[in-house]
Amino acid sequence: MSARPPLDERAVALLACPVCGRQLSAQPDGAALRCPEGHAFDRARQGHVTLLPPGHRPPSGDSAGMVADRVAFLDAGHYGPVTAALADAVEADGAPSALLDLGGGTGHHLAGVLDRLPGAVGVVLDSSPYAARRAARAHQRAVAVVADSWARLPVRDGAVDRVLVVFAPRNGPEIARVLRPEGRLVVVTPAADHLGELVGPLGLLRVDPDKAARLAASLEPGLEPVRTTGLRRRLQLSRAAAATLVGMGPHARHTDPQAIADRLAGMPEPVEVTVSVDLGTYRPRRGAVNG
Repeated sequence: MSARPPLDERAVALLACPVCGRQLSAQPDGAALRCPEGHAFDRARQGHVTLLPPGHRPPSGDSAGMVADRVAFLDAGHYGPVTAALADAVEADGAPSALLDLGGGTGHHLAGVLDRLPGAVGVVLDSSPYAARRAARAHQRAVAVVADSWARLPVRDGAVDRVLVVFAPRNGPEIARVLRPEGRLVVVTPAADHLGELVGPLGLLRVDPDKAARLAASLEPGLEPVRTTGLRRRLQLSRAAAATLVGMGPHARHTDPQAIADRLAGMPEPVEVTVSVDLGTYRPRRGAVNG
């Protein structure tokens, strides 16, 4: 393994110590982050840092196999339109300078957004150390953090002007706390027909028909909707790519890889798959008390 990737101090400055809440900064050699109270957090040799309060254990994140499938599928460009639509939504209210990708996995989508924003920096936060290892090298202006999305986020109050949540859980009160007053949350969620051609034949999880209502409720009272846009694309995938798509997401926790491979073997190739997502933009509610 090569040396740890360099850190962008502007990205590090978005972070807060999980013990005392003070701003973090990098040690001169980049091997650790430290706050003014002396709490220090070593960076792994791959470049990410774990920011958890003492004794706190995050929920189990994506496995090494899920992360490997995600890297293979995303690097092949299949979800390029999703990343582009995300970047469009991020820029719809002006060019942000500081972004948090919550549950951001390997940092693939954040990297694509940062490529459109040459002056911006970002943080990828995920509970999976396997994902964080990849995210640490996803973009030179992003820092990768292992943390618990459901606990207090290791991010300073009002530090970011965009929070991204792509197919991941969202902690409404904490998102509202870390957003600047004029900031925006952009959430990407699957629509009812997302991956519809695979759901029945492969026995995958179906999209909850009440998902939109549950999303809105989870963000109250600190955030209010601004707009919603949709994206719908048809992919032509090999059976192997379709198996990788299943393996990289939540379906992987509820299916047997061999059973998926056997079912895919009976499907025509290429496999036609519909990508259908909603992109919702939210802003801090005026007068809401956060923190």
